[in-house]
Amino acid sequence: MSLEEKLEGIVARHQELVAALGRPEAAGGEDFVRLSKEYADLSPVVEAIQALRGAVAEIEDLRGLADDAEGEAEVRALAEEEIRGLMENIPGLEERVRVLLLPRDEADEKNAILEVRAGTGGEEAALFAADLFRMYQRFAESHGWRFETMGISETGIGGYKEAAARVTGRGVFARLKFESGVHRVQRVPETESGGRVHTSAATVAVLPEAEEVDVIIDDNDLRIDVYRASGPGGQSVNTTDSAVRITHVPTGLVVTQQDEKSQHKNKAKAMTILRARLYDAERARRDAERAETRRSQVGSGDRSQRIRTYNFPQGRVTDHRIGLTLHKLDRTMDGDLDELVDALAAEDQAARLAAMT
Repeated sequence: MSLEEKLEGIVARHQELVAALGRPEAAGGEDFVRLSKEYADLSPVVEAIQALRGAVAEIEDLRGLADDAEGEAEVRALAEEEIRGLMENIPGLEERVRVLLLPRDEADEKNAILEVRAGTGGEEAALFAADLFRMYQRFAESHGWRFETMGISETGIGGYKEAAARVTGRGVFARLKFESGVHRVQRVPETESGGRVHTSAATVAVLPEAEEVDVIIDDNDLRIDVYRASGPGGQSVNTTDSAVRITHVPTGLVVTQQDEKSQHKNKAKAMTILRARLYDAERARRDAERAETRRSQVGSGDRSQRIRTYNFPQGRVTDHRIGLTLHKLDRTMDGDLDELVDALAAEDQAARLAAMT
């Protein structure tokens, strides 16, 4: 199918939806909701198509005017000037249509499960993992999102071996999904008396939160163990068996939760994380089948597998995927991630546009 045929099909479908939604019997019900959503999704595309076609038609009209303006040099000059202006706008209008035609990531509007784990580097890696977790909390707050901590495994001096949070709000996954990967830090640890710069790493995984309709889990596939929760050093957190460990037998995925004093609440949190991991695994499987290149794994936590480096002595942060370096490390660690996220999203869009041609 040619591009023009595809555009014509979109316009025709949009007109069908206008007619269908205008019928009295269409009001209410699941079909109305479904058709309304499709109409809302197609409307920006149709507006862009109409703008492009309108500009092309106007150019043709002006060319006809210029050709007919025999002996009227002033009229012909004005028409040619307008044609030049419209021609300059055509590439931008075409780009707008192509961008709107890009396949949408079905998970972009979902909430996210954020997981941060200390990688190589011992206690310093755990301290960096805690810094990253707080960085994302501040980023969420700056966007008005809710950041709900789901579990933290602390070390003795304030580091995090691992931490998880549920981030809810509009377009959360679309903004956070590029953060998955290994983050490397170069700085002088607080415990270093000689002033030497150490390199450590932490892994970040951002998973789209799955609804029950997205992932159906058979209760027979689950093994649920309960045990007494404990804190750092084995100190008792409570005296009841409230901690929960859920194993998804078919995949071997294991999720543990002990933050809440209620076994029921811990189980609910664990199921939310398990569902997100299963959904992400299914997305990764489909991506691989379609030969898509979007990264969905975070690697082993080794320093060499980094996507981003935070260099404290030089006050800079570098994203290695797009070669972008920003000299505002303090602001970045304080949650100012929009410039990085915008650049990553633009690069992803450009790559997908190139794959369309």
